[in-house]
Amino acid sequence: MREFSVPLNFAVPADGSAVDAVFAHAAATPNLVVFKKLTGGTWTDVTASEVAEQVTAVAKGLVASGVRAGDRVAMMSSTRYEWPILDFAIWAAGAVTVPIYETSSADQVRWILEDSAAVGLIVETAEHAETVAGVTDEFPTLRAVLRIEPADGDAGAVAALVERGAEIADDEVRARTAALQAADPATLIYTSGTTGRPKGCMLTHSNLIAESQAIATSGFGELLQPGRRNLMFLPLAHVLARAVSLAAFNAGATVGHTSDTKNIVATFGEFKPDFILSVPRVFEKVFNTAQQKAHNEGKGKIFDLAAEVAVRWSQAQDTGGAGFVLNLKHTVFDKLVYSKLKAALGGQCQLAISGGAPLGARLGHFFRGLGVTIYEGYGLTESTAAITVNTPGHQKIGTVGKPLAGNAVRIAEDGEILLQGPVVFTEYWKNEAATREAIVDGWFHTGDLGSLDTEGYLSITGRKKEIIVTAGGKNVAPAGLEDHLRAHPLISQALVVGDQKPFIGALITIDPEAWPGWVERNGKPAGSSIEDLLADPDLVAEVDAAIAEANTLVSHAEAIKKYRILPLDFTEETGELTPTLKLKRNIIHQNRGTEIEAIYG
Repeated sequence: MREFSVPLNFAVPADGSAVDAVFAHAAATPNLVVFKKLTGGTWTDVTASEVAEQVTAVAKGLVASGVRAGDRVAMMSSTRYEWPILDFAIWAAGAVTVPIYETSSADQVRWILEDSAAVGLIVETAEHAETVAGVTDEFPTLRAVLRIEPADGDAGAVAALVERGAEIADDEVRARTAALQAADPATLIYTSGTTGRPKGCMLTHSNLIAESQAIATSGFGELLQPGRRNLMFLPLAHVLARAVSLAAFNAGATVGHTSDTKNIVATFGEFKPDFILSVPRVFEKVFNTAQQKAHNEGKGKIFDLAAEVAVRWSQAQDTGGAGFVLNLKHTVFDKLVYSKLKAALGGQCQLAISGGAPLGARLGHFFRGLGVTIYEGYGLTESTAAITVNTPGHQKIGTVGKPLAGNAVRIAEDGEILLQGPVVFTEYWKNEAATREAIVDGWFHTGDLGSLDTEGYLSITGRKKEIIVTAGGKNVAPAGLEDHLRAHPLISQALVVGDQKPFIGALITIDPEAWPGWVERNGKPAGSSIEDLLADPDLVAEVDAAIAEANTLVSHAEAIKKYRILPLDFTEETGELTPTLKLKRNIIHQNRGTEIEAIYG
């Protein structure tokens, strides 16, 4: 058993709350630009005093709607400016925010409303309102249902709440905010349900403050400063986006919001972020799209060589630095290739933070080599997002970093990662059995497998529940193979299978965005679908090569022997991916059982 801990270097006041920073900023620096709001295609400044005024007004509307201290208020919305305003207002009213992914089905919304006993629900769009229309009638405790985007003849949720609370005194909000304690619940975040029904993870104000403080006192502190910009585009219903947004806001950085990920490159150019937060799949897509574009334009060899130089240059930084020739090549490619990729991130992005899934060492070295270092971290909803993270000055690519201040990581005898510290939750909502199973002797059992090196850097090797045991008794962790395959420019997703089977197999999906370019480069009939070319020799040869390369990472017994290319990708809409693009293995096994059996037929 190995353990590593980092001393606590901050204190969370017993009467502190996650909304305190709103009023602290307004009092100390009222003109500080804490948000940029996208209105009619233009980014407008929102100052600390304006935020405090709006949060107070919306909180009064919640009070007027009958929301009491400790009540749960659910919110179903994409990432947008109103999200944090409503979140802060719910806290200012003494209540608890229950985020719901905008892509959730009616059944998922029904379960969250039922389990949380929410008294209010705020949705974003007419489509969301339609999704919940038949659900909300089932809950008599649900006193208010509002919509952020105004319906015909009606005010949007923010304006409606401001109007509704006009007769409530500001002192009522001040009293409720002052009554909050750090140990009080701040939010119920329902787990993504990759292995079963979602559980409500109760995070306290203390958890959120500890996460924010730990990030601010880490190597990221120099970047989290007034005047710095962060563009948030991940779902704020996810704990990672929420926690990093709160840390940036608390530090006085300027935060912008968008959910238009299809046009994210254009938005980067307009907003010009200093740092971004994302999941590995987005970084994979940035690399793969750039590579495919270069190949489509006949510049593939130059791009591939530039990528190789970037990786080698980054690797050399860990072994004494690059030599003269490698530095010269790096300088040349910086002008030819890397500068264009940096411009695609807005031109002044200094770093990125990645979480939610493994990034992969090669991709980490590539981005550091082009000048935008990605700092990979690890955490779960139950640890209020990151509990370990690589930081400026303390980075080891291929790992997920060291524990943040005040936290500890332990590796159990069976390789499971155990966590302890102020960011770790204390209970699942109304689920004592699940809490007892998860927290044993003061340590949270994550279900993930990993290792700690002598310096305290954590590496993730897989999940206990995902371990495949072949018919021959070989234990196989699928994550490494899947991550490597996903990094291939033509492959979108990979699911490794083989539990109780004679060998390891895989389901492979093709990236629909990369497909047209591949069809054209390989001289296939224009407009050919993936289904049309499933048995095409060139396609099979390319996937064969990707499988062979991935197999070099594992032993012969763990290697993929057969695979099936699927005509359609795994998506959130089919229920096979979570909102953070993780595979829902149980759903895929149900949906694609015929294809899996065909591997072994």
